[in-house]
Amino acid sequence: MAKAQVALVRAEDYEPARLRASVERALDLLGGVEKFVPQGARVFVKVNLLPPPSPPERAIVTHPAFAEAVLSILRELTPHITVGDDVHSPESFERAGYHEICARLGVELLNLRERGFEEIPVEGAILKRLYIAKAVREAEVVVNLPKLKTHALTLFTGAVKNFYGVIPTGLRTRLHGEHPNPKEFSQLLVDIFSVVRPALTVMDGVVGMEGPGPANGTPRRVGLVIAGGDAVAVDAVAQTIVGINPFNVWTTRHAHARGLGSGDPSEIEVLGEGLAAVRVEGFRLPPAAGEFVGRFPPGITRWATQHLQARPVVVRGRCVACGACVRACPTGAARLRGKKAWIDARRCIRCMCCHEACRYGAIDLRLDPLGRLFRAAEAWVYRDRRRKAG
Repeated sequence: MAKAQVALVRAEDYEPARLRASVERALDLLGGVEKFVPQGARVFVKVNLLPPPSPPERAIVTHPAFAEAVLSILRELTPHITVGDDVHSPESFERAGYHEICARLGVELLNLRERGFEEIPVEGAILKRLYIAKAVREAEVVVNLPKLKTHALTLFTGAVKNFYGVIPTGLRTRLHGEHPNPKEFSQLLVDIFSVVRPALTVMDGVVGMEGPGPANGTPRRVGLVIAGGDAVAVDAVAQTIVGINPFNVWTTRHAHARGLGSGDPSEIEVLGEGLAAVRVEGFRLPPAAGEFVGRFPPGITRWATQHLQARPVVVRGRCVACGACVRACPTGAARLRGKKAWIDARRCIRCMCCHEACRYGAIDLRLDPLGRLFRAAEAWVYRDRRRKAG
């Protein structure tokens, strides 16, 4: 069986001409964009935006210049392009720079809730029925433009997890509450991915995010366009570049096990730059024990989740009582007390929705002492594996 192919091309910044050349080079290495997108096809392009609105320089969203580079190439093949995500307000598109680029290119920009969602059956490990955006269902081709970022619950968010944004906000909140265990939650993310299955993934790895992502980490220059027809393989390569074992990321592990893509680097052909030449050393991971949580016998998995996962804590000096954490919390653990937020540890399921929603850095993630011990052990184990692998 032929190996999955992933193209790696250097892109040092978001200067439009240089960036488009890098994207073109990546697509040419894969056989050309026409291999994935037929002439005149109806194309839906899934970008990565997070509420509340964020400017591109914070590395929370797919950079608009990166999206424009890809869209300008697609526009030469078809005029039927819709760019979208499910966001709380049009301001998310405005602040991220998407109104301007989509108007310039003459492509539709859509808040997915405006066209609505439809219920479909799913043969998933967790989900049996799902509401999914009509714009996705109506497209003939789906193109995926994720951002390379860490994630406090799932360790990494990229190509597979990007499609959590094609289901309604309320359902996303409910599913976080019903499936707090990272292993189980990642399985339902793969259920959603299995329905969409993008034809092409082009990951914005020019500037990624390290530390407590996906919204409160630190921008980190990676300097790459990472592209492929196999979204799982794109994630696996990106994870390897930043020092994460792909099978330590449950979305990659589950998708690989279910035959939805290649998560094993030995089964992936890397085109363009070599992996060794582009590795990012010292890439900071979020405070979560990804190597160990969910790998215990069922009887102690819940205990492990509580003690080895980071817990959100309010930094009172930064809190402005905007209420974003309260609105995002699926269990009611986040509340406002006076003029500050407060999190009830007894009701908190550590889904990290409050952390993701806060744009003031007022939700810190802290590990219990046991969690810090396991995190140190995880880092040592993986460094040792990489050393032995050469």
